[in-house]
Amino acid sequence: MNSQFVKGSFAVLVGMALIYLGDMALGVNIEIYRGIATFTFPWVIDVFLVPFIAGVVVSLIYGRHGKWLACLPPLFVRAISFAQLTFFDDSYEYVDLFFRIPLAYWGLCLILVVESANFGGIIGEIMKGVYTLPGRKRKESPMNATPE
Repeated sequence: MNSQFVKGSFAVLVGMALIYLGDMALGVNIEIYRGIATFTFPWVIDVFLVPFIAGVVVSLIYGRHGKWLACLPPLFVRAISFAQLTFFDDSYEYVDLFFRIPLAYWGLCLILVVESANFGGIIGEIMKGVYTLPGRKRKESPMNATPE
């Protein structure tokens, strides 16, 4: 099997696990809209920081072009969470599918989460050093340069 495919699959699964564990640790379901009470500090962390960290990790695992792969874990986790909340956790049997979880709100949250993961993927690529030219060495910073 192709090593890039295996590395990419592993990176996406690790990113999905990080986002799921972040959701469970914070106790937030960003898909459920409760009015202005929805937007709490844990919600902000779950929308911006958790996917950012997952994007950094995915990009560090995968390497070059990891910023594109970093978009997949939040997309998969949010879609699974939306389906689970809609079909399995909804206690009302005869309520419209999008009555309690509006699709337009979910789409906005999905865009925010994926963009946050994409920024994390870019930072992860920079941290990994995939943008340096192959024949060039990295310059030492003046802080830790050795005296001549």
